[in-house]
Amino acid sequence: MEYTYITPLQGSLIVTDDFHSRDSLLRNKDLYKFIWVRDGSVDIEIDHVEIHLEKDQVIPLSNIHHITFTGIQGKYVSILFNSNFYCIFKSDNEVSCNGFLFTGYSYPMRMPLSVSQSETLERIIQDINRESQENDSLKEEMLRLHLKRFIIVCTRIARDTFAPDPGNETTFYLFRQFFTLVDRHYKEMKKVKDYADILNRSPKTLTNLFALNNLPSPLHFIHERILAEAKRLLLYSNKNAKEISDMLGFDDMASFSRFFRRASGKSITEFRNKNILL
Repeated sequence: MEYTYITPLQGSLIVTDDFHSRDSLLRNKDLYKFIWVRDGSVDIEIDHVEIHLEKDQVIPLSNIHHITFTGIQGKYVSILFNSNFYCIFKSDNEVSCNGFLFTGYSYPMRMPLSVSQSETLERIIQDINRESQENDSLKEEMLRLHLKRFIIVCTRIARDTFAPDPGNETTFYLFRQFFTLVDRHYKEMKKVKDYADILNRSPKTLTNLFALNNLPSPLHFIHERILAEAKRLLLYSNKNAKEISDMLGFDDMASFSRFFRRASGKSITEFRNKNILL
């Protein structure tokens, strides 16, 4: 099964069960992605992190994640789209997924589906397939509507499963704001105070809020985001360590080296050599 819709402004919506063999899609750095295992299991690597997906698990991936399929023992479907088709940033008030479903961390969430949730997503896939047969001026907007429904359902599932306080809109919005800001500013802002000031909170208040909701500290998430990007650049770019240090906003190479060893447990050279040789 595969359906591709391209808008006049180069917006893309793709529904496929053959994502693993489509090199052009795997290499495309504009696509946001959902992978839903419908039967059996699927094994993938996200930025060299192994992820095992079982039946009725969904994983959302941002456009910056590097994906490799390492094993398929079942059936799955992927929904892929770019910002020209549906911009999650401009439409955040509609779907509330920015800073939650789609982030730059290397450990994306795996969402388990109940029977009713699986049936709901299946109906949306069927609606997209039916709409693909239409050929009128309303087609693009209807497809966008169905994609938005899929994102909203996944956001609700993720909130119920992973959000520290899913019923508290104010707290949930604050956490999403924090993660969105970290994704946007981690290269130049590396202290909790930097983000607390923007959120009109004190660093202590922000740290206590994370602790009250059984989350690691805000500083932990800032460091995790920096480390995720450092690993991507070390593995998937031709930049040397000094260039990566500059790109990530470190004062000097020594500071970057100390941070990387402390955060990852390996030196830059050890990490790069081990993973490139795999």
